[in-house]
Amino acid sequence: MFERFTGGARAVVTGAVDQAKKTGSDSVTEEHMLLALLDQQGGRAAFAVAALGLTDCRASVETALAEARRRGGLTKADTDALAGIGIDVTEIVTRIEDAHGAGALAEDRRGRSGRPSFARGAKAILEKSLRVAVGRGDRFIGEEHILLAFTVTPGVVADVLAEHGATHEAVTRALYGEGAGGAEGQAKAG
Repeated sequence: MFERFTGGARAVVTGAVDQAKKTGSDSVTEEHMLLALLDQQGGRAAFAVAALGLTDCRASVETALAEARRRGGLTKADTDALAGIGIDVTEIVTRIEDAHGAGALAEDRRGRSGRPSFARGAKAILEKSLRVAVGRGDRFIGEEHILLAFTVTPGVVADVLAEHGATHEAVTRALYGEGAGGAEGQAKAG
C-alpha cells in the first residue's frame, strides 16, 4: 500500500512518527497523524486545511485533542450520551485524576525507547485513505485522502475536525470544489 503514497502522504506518516517521538508516546495515533498533516505545506490537503481555517486554529485543535485524551479518548458524542443517562464524565475524570494524578486516563504511555508502532486507529485511517482514493478513482494515496479519511472515520479526530468546521462535506468542497457530490458519496461508502 505504501508504494501508492505520494510524497505528501509519506510526509504525513513520517511526521506522525516524529510527533509520537516528540511526545514520548510508544505508538503513533491518528492524533499524531492529524498534527503532522496540519504541519504540511504545499499540496492539496494543505490548501484545504488553510481554506477551512484549521491552520489558524491549530492551538484550539491541539487543546480539543488533549481534552479528549484526558477523557480517556471519549468523543463529545460519547460524553453527551453518558450525560443523557446521568453520568458526568468530567466529574469522573476529575475524581480519577485526584486519586491517580493528572492525565491518568490519557492513552499515551511514556518511556519506551525505539520507533513507535502504529496504533489500531492510525492503521484504520491509512486503510480508509486507500478506500477513499479507490472510491474517487485515484491510483495514488495522497494527503488529501488521509484528510478525507479522518472525516469519515468516527472518533475523536473526526469530532475535533467537525467542531472546527472541517466536516466531510466541507473538506470535500475545499479539495474538489462545489460539484464534488458524486465522488463524495463514494468516499463515504468506502
